[in-house]
Amino acid sequence: MSKMSRMFKGSSGSSSSSSSSSKSRSKSRSGASPQEAIHRLRETEEMLTKKQEYLEQKIEQEIATAKKYGTKNKRGALQALKRKKRHEQQLTQIDGTLSTIEFQREALENASTNTEVLKNMSYAAKAIKGVHQNMDVDKIDSLMQDITEQQEVAQEICDAIARPFGDTFDEDELLAELEQLEQEEEEERMKEMARLPRAPSSKVPSSRVPSGAPSSRVPSGAPSHRTQSKKRVEDDTDMKKLASWAT
Repeated sequence: MSKMSRMFKGSSGSSSSSSSSSKSRSKSRSGASPQEAIHRLRETEEMLTKKQEYLEQKIEQEIATAKKYGTKNKRGALQALKRKKRHEQQLTQIDGTLSTIEFQREALENASTNTEVLKNMSYAAKAIKGVHQNMDVDKIDSLMQDITEQQEVAQEICDAIARPFGDTFDEDELLAELEQLEQEEEEERMKEMARLPRAPSSKVPSSRVPSGAPSSRVPSGAPSHRTQSKKRVEDDTDMKKLASWAT
C-alpha cells in the first residue's frame, strides 16, 4: 500500500472517530430527557426502599440475637448490638437519600408538567391567532349595529300588532257612569222603603175576663199580638228589599 493511500485511510479513520466523539459529547451535553430521569429516580427509590426493608429485618435479627445471648455470652451480645447500630446508621442515611431523591423527582415532574402546559398554551394561542386573522373588528361592530336595529324594528312590529282596534273609551268616564247608576239604584231602594205601610201605633183594648172563667191570658214567654204584627211588617219589608235588589 502506498503512502498516499495510508494517509487517506488514516485521515478518514480519524475523521470518523472525531465525528463519533463529537456526537457522544453533544449527547452528554444535552443530557437525558425529563421522563427518563424521572424513571431512573423511581428505580433508585424502589432499590433504596428494598434496602431499608432488608436493614430493618437485620436490626430485628440482631436484637433477637442480643436477647438470646444476654449475660451468658456478653461478647456475642455486644457484637450483635454493634451490628445493629451500624444497620441503624445505614438506615438513617438511606432515609436522607430517599428524601433528596423524592424532592428531585417531584421537581422534575413539576418541571415536565409545566413544560407540557406551556407547550399546549402556546399551541392554543397560535390557534386563536389564526382564527382571529379572518375577523375584522370594524365588520363585527357594523354587524352588531345591524342586529340592534333589526331587534328594534321587530319590537315596533310586535307593538303595532298588539295595539287594539276600534273605539277606545275613557276609563274614568266609565267609572263615573257606574257610580251614577249605583246612586240611582240606592235612591230607588229608599223610595220603595218610604212607600211601605207602617205598623199601628194605638194599643189594642184589653178585655176583662169574668171571674171563674178560664183565663185567656197569653202565657209568659209567648209573643204578643202586637209583636207578631210588627214582625210580619218587618218580614214584608225585607221581602220587598230582596225583590228590589234582585231586579
